[in-house]
Amino acid sequence: MSEYVLLLRRNSNYRFLWFGTIVSLLGDWFNLIASAELITDLTDSGVAVSSLFLARFLPLFLFSPLAGVLADRYDRKWLMIGTDVARAVTVLGFLFIRSAGQVWLLYVLVVMQFALSAVFTPARSAMLANIVVPSELVTANALDSLTWSTMLAFGAFLGGVVAAVFGAETAFVLDALTFLVSAVLVARIVLPPVSREGDFAGGSGWLDFWNGFRYLWRERSILLISLVKGVGSLVWGAINVLEVVYAERIFPLRGVSWGGIEFADPGTAALGMIYVMSGIGTGVGPLVFRRWLGDRPQRLLAGISLGLLLLASGIMGLSLAPNLLLFLVATLVRTVGSGVIWVFSAALLQMLVPDRFRGRVFAFEFAVLTLTQSVSILYAGVAQDNWGWSVQSVTAVTGMTGFAFTLLWFLVYFGHLRKFARQIIDPS
Repeated sequence: MSEYVLLLRRNSNYRFLWFGTIVSLLGDWFNLIASAELITDLTDSGVAVSSLFLARFLPLFLFSPLAGVLADRYDRKWLMIGTDVARAVTVLGFLFIRSAGQVWLLYVLVVMQFALSAVFTPARSAMLANIVVPSELVTANALDSLTWSTMLAFGAFLGGVVAAVFGAETAFVLDALTFLVSAVLVARIVLPPVSREGDFAGGSGWLDFWNGFRYLWRERSILLISLVKGVGSLVWGAINVLEVVYAERIFPLRGVSWGGIEFADPGTAALGMIYVMSGIGTGVGPLVFRRWLGDRPQRLLAGISLGLLLLASGIMGLSLAPNLLLFLVATLVRTVGSGVIWVFSAALLQMLVPDRFRGRVFAFEFAVLTLTQSVSILYAGVAQDNWGWSVQSVTAVTGMTGFAFTLLWFLVYFGHLRKFARQIIDPS
């Protein structure tokens, strides 16, 4: 862990970005749990819960083409500050939702919030390579993953406590405050001067977008790497919905007490344990694999291949788990795989993509990710509500799909990507 501490100590820009990420992610989990609780209280439909996740993901797909152009045309720091402030205002609108007839307003506000996030996320991913040296990219991305997973575990638990004790309204107010704190921290980042005029002189926004897409089409190996998260999200997206069902209906912690106090909501307690295990997997997995495989591009590609295999295996394990303990073990395997895919693919793109295209490439990756995740989430809701499938059946089909995509990736890896990686001059 010393290298991560050293990175934070010697790089003040990354330190400000990291602290901003911590508070922003904490607020995100407050928001998600409070929103899910609000919808659960007002409706009783699997499609309604799926619609919440769709409202969070689809704007990221629809606005990503514009977001990528903005991230390459304009100052990435100020884009992040502006979207943080706008999201703080948007989240406060959740306070006006009081009845089932106003659920539509929740979806509208969620769409607005995540349309702004569509601008923030690729700008942040592209900016990371501007504030750390190439040899630190895997370290920085691994630390980002550890931070995300820690906030998943801690934020989900704390968000559940705040929503349960103080109400969803308090969680929404705290979420708005975290965006403002994030904006203040990002404002302290000092970026090196980067001239972008030559890359965009005389070009329209749509032309800029197509230029970025032509770059990806020309660089097929980069295109394949940018698609791997989307491939993974076709299988892990459905799990976001299915975990709630497992916690509420299959493995609730009824009859279990903590310090002599029984859980008031056994389903929420089980979901919290699942989130904690997910946080451990996505946090520890990339760190262990990075220490085992190293930072060389060919090793990172090999790690992605193993990550896909673990992801599919873990999901199949979920469908077969007879109790919560084994379900948590399968969750660990699944999230180690997804964490490795996330970190290693991001580091590769930051290493290999020129700065003038980086925002558009990350926006494209983000758009594909959110589209496939939305399809997967919709499938999970429809399969349960309309097709009459059990949650275990939906999970098993998802796992088999994961194995099919893993096989396809291995064919691409051994047929093309491994040779491509050998031709790369390591940035170190």
